[in-house]
Amino acid sequence: MWWRRCPYELSGGASGIWDSPGADRELLAIGAFAAHFFLVTLKLPFLLAFPLALGFTAVVGYTLERVFLKRLVGQPIISVIMATIGLAFFLDGVLHLTPYGAGSYGYPSFLPEGGVTLLGARISYAQLLALGLTLALILAFGWFFQRSTLGVAMRSVADDQMAAMSLGVSVAKVFALAWAAAGLTAAAGGVMVGTISGLNLDSLVHIGLRVFPVVILGGLDSIPGAVVAGILIGVLENLAAGFLDPLVPGGGTREVFPFLVLLLVLWFKPHGLFGTEEIERV
Repeated sequence: MWWRRCPYELSGGASGIWDSPGADRELLAIGAFAAHFFLVTLKLPFLLAFPLALGFTAVVGYTLERVFLKRLVGQPIISVIMATIGLAFFLDGVLHLTPYGAGSYGYPSFLPEGGVTLLGARISYAQLLALGLTLALILAFGWFFQRSTLGVAMRSVADDQMAAMSLGVSVAKVFALAWAAAGLTAAAGGVMVGTISGLNLDSLVHIGLRVFPVVILGGLDSIPGAVVAGILIGVLENLAAGFLDPLVPGGGTREVFPFLVLLLVLWFKPHGLFGTEEIERV
């Protein structure tokens, strides 16, 4: 679940704009289908197709920021939010015009059959790969935001754009690089989803919406919160499916339960479990 949230952490973390219906979901789908194109159409090996898909989606993210969002730096947040929502609908329409707009697809098998048993649960090799990638991203972004010059610059821009600009930080450059990195991590998440459960455009876009309760529960600016919230939401989804579905005609409670958690968190702890509470002095 955490790697699905990475694009939000990057694009939102740099700009301070967290758009649940924004273009991050479409970047996830673009990355997943780009990997399928490289693997199936061009018949490239996975070790080459995967980084190519990441690089392609990073370029898409960078281009979107340069073309559509660059002029909105310093504008009211509501203007940027509306722009990203419009951009999301535009990308969704474009994706539906491609051959991937309908039907389901899958990657060629590049992992061995079977898996491992852990505490009585069967875990496939695809899930282990997703876990390994998740841990690598956690460590990489933890170091990036805390130690690297660009990561600190992103945090400063998210906190106060004008103050960051007065200190010589290029806000436009930070935004562009943040969207490129968001595209890269979205592609990684899309490939992992496709490896585990296959590819379907509507399902991939829906995943981007389902990740928003994780964002709110963990805290918008907290990487440890992303880890904890991802685990909690995953456990709660499965508990709801196991215990509540039999009690509800039609079932489907696992689809609703994360958003119930979202409402409760917004009511009792709006900044999430680990988010930073902003204090405004008048």
